[in-house]
Amino acid sequence: MRQSDRADRQRRTGAARQGRTAGSGRWVAIIAVTGVAGLLTAACSSGSPAPTTPAASRSAASASASAAAAQLHISPGDGHHNVNPGKGIKVTAASGTIKTVTVTSGHQTVGGSFNGAHTVWQNHWALHPSRSYTVRATAVNSSGTAITSTSSFRTLTPAASDTAMIFEGYKQSYGVGIPIRITFSSPVTNKAAVEKSLQIKSSKPVTGAWYWDGDQTLYFRTMNYWPAHTKVSFNGHLDGVEASPGVFFTANLTQAFDIGPSLVVVASTRTHYLNVFYKGKLWGHWPISTGRPGLDTVDGTYITLEKGNPVRMVGNGYNELVNDAVRFTYSGDYLHSAPWSVGEQGITNVSHGCVNVAPGYAAWFYAHSVLGDPISVVGSPVAGTWSDGWTIYFLGWHKLLAGSATGDAVQAGPDGSRLVAT
Repeated sequence: MRQSDRADRQRRTGAARQGRTAGSGRWVAIIAVTGVAGLLTAACSSGSPAPTTPAASRSAASASASAAAAQLHISPGDGHHNVNPGKGIKVTAASGTIKTVTVTSGHQTVGGSFNGAHTVWQNHWALHPSRSYTVRATAVNSSGTAITSTSSFRTLTPAASDTAMIFEGYKQSYGVGIPIRITFSSPVTNKAAVEKSLQIKSSKPVTGAWYWDGDQTLYFRTMNYWPAHTKVSFNGHLDGVEASPGVFFTANLTQAFDIGPSLVVVASTRTHYLNVFYKGKLWGHWPISTGRPGLDTVDGTYITLEKGNPVRMVGNGYNELVNDAVRFTYSGDYLHSAPWSVGEQGITNVSHGCVNVAPGYAAWFYAHSVLGDPISVVGSPVAGTWSDGWTIYFLGWHKLLAGSATGDAVQAGPDGSRLVAT
């Protein structure tokens, strides 16, 4: 009986040991399945763990690392040469999010920004020509693994270059009608890229638009006039922008200037009076005499170009030294002192095309006027000629927008400007 009991216990003990071994085998097989899904079928069918060789482990780790690295892409790629600097840098994460991007060229860094999802980073402005750049980006993929990628490349050396000049002078004061005017040394065909590279800061918010007058002159004009006492700074991030095929800008353009008090005048050739609006209020209602029939003062909104005291005026049948003369057309129209026509001022038009005012009024206007003050002529039977003076205000808002390569309005404020679809 004891021997039988002992044998029975031995059988039960052996069965229990076998059960624990099988159970342990199934647990190991499940762990292996968690790491490599393809082992699940073998574990379930045999109840024994599949062997894992060192070569298989290295292969799986290599595949995992390759998949992780493929999630982060930098353009331009590593080792590229003759890169177009206007194309810029773009870093993209196919999955996960980008955490940091650092771009350096020597001791200089390049700024940029992310999209809302932090899956794309792009630099702000064109890169410099003939420079080497290094990009280092770090992202976290969908499984929480950190990925780092780098790219080093060099931008091209231009065969030809374009230059830009701005009309406004540093810290100079201008009237509320002054546009920003930029001229280029050679024709620009890549006009939208140029507009996108230009930044305006205005201490008081304004809305305006860029307007191309041909291929070498670009204006920025506000929808209305500048607010009085506005501080304006301009920054053209042109260096590296392709002006036309194969022609690149190789320098930036900056300037800062001020807008003075508001002085706007409107001359009516029909009523023979000039309304003077100073600091936002009607300051004066002055009698005037404009161009006689056949020599009509031309319609349009101009801005003051220059002034002189005195100015020698010579024309058909006259040669006069004129005081307090403020010019508003290239062809020679002025608002000036005319003591000889005081009797006709406010009654009829007798001038050779200029706006005649009494000496006292002319002296006041001359003393207060600066370059960029608007002068409008209304009621004339003769329309003004485009480009006879600064005629950018001949254009209504929609025509002004139509002259932009982007077709967008520009909203400028203390923090800078942005293009806005209309």
